[in-house]
Amino acid sequence: MRFISLRVRNAILMHGYGADNQQVVEHFQDEAFVEKLIAIDRIQSVSEQYLLVNSSHGRVMYWEYEGDLAAVKARLADAGLLVP
Repeated sequence: MRFISLRVRNAILMHGYGADNQQVVEHFQDEAFVEKLIAIDRIQSVSEQYLLVNSSHGRVMYWEYEGDLAAVKARLADAGLLVP
C-alpha cells in the first residue's frame, strides 16, 4: 500500500442522505492542521483546497490541506502515481 504524508484538517464530512433525499453534512471550523499518512487508495480527488477521501461506513470527507495543488501533483508524479 502506498501513502502520502500531508498536513490536513477536517472540513466537511458527508454522512449520507436523509429521508427527504437531502445530503446530511457536517462542517468543521478552525481545526488545527495535523500531519497524516494517507493511503493513496483513499483519495478520490484533489482540488486547490481539498482532498476528497473515502471514510468509514461509506462516508466521504473533504480535508483541507496545507500547500497547493501543484506541489501535491509534483509529489505524486515523482512517485509514479500520476498519469501525464
